[in-house]
Amino acid sequence: MRAPARSTHPHRRDARRDTRCDTRRRLVRAAAGAGVLALAAGCGFHLRGSIQMPFRTLYLPGGNTSMAAELRRAFANTNVRLVDKPQDAEARFETLLDTKEKEILAFSSTGTPREYQLRLRYRFRLIDAQQDEWIEPTEIVLRRSVTTSDAQLLAKQQEDVILFQEMQSDLIQQLLRRLAAARR
Repeated sequence: MRAPARSTHPHRRDARRDTRCDTRRRLVRAAAGAGVLALAAGCGFHLRGSIQMPFRTLYLPGGNTSMAAELRRAFANTNVRLVDKPQDAEARFETLLDTKEKEILAFSSTGTPREYQLRLRYRFRLIDAQQDEWIEPTEIVLRRSVTTSDAQLLAKQQEDVILFQEMQSDLIQQLLRRLAAARR
């Protein structure tokens, strides 16, 4: 028997070698991806899904504040239906305090603020139709420290706005977790 003829053409050999290399790369990538998924699953990580609340209807007053709007959007991923009248709700969410604070912590040698702290304070409670508390008045305080210089004044003001928005998003996630854990 005769051995199959080997191609002496350099381009054909390179094409076969490239195909084998591509196959190996795909296998290595697939194995690495499977390894990452296994590690993520092993540590308890999972994607956020629909949050299950212990109540089906909720009255959420709040008007046109950004916090109320973001809370309403957050409840779209839950099993809760928001209602317009408190008497139609199984539970009622009450905002008791919602403030943004900025405290100067240090001054520069010229007397301008050098370091300050942003604070977001939010106090709330959850009651049912009979005024029984599911969650007693609870305050969540989020803090961020910021350093600044005279040359960065405008940029830091814009950064403050962004930091407060991020803090509010963090607050919403904390609220949803606490509401999901509420018991009568």
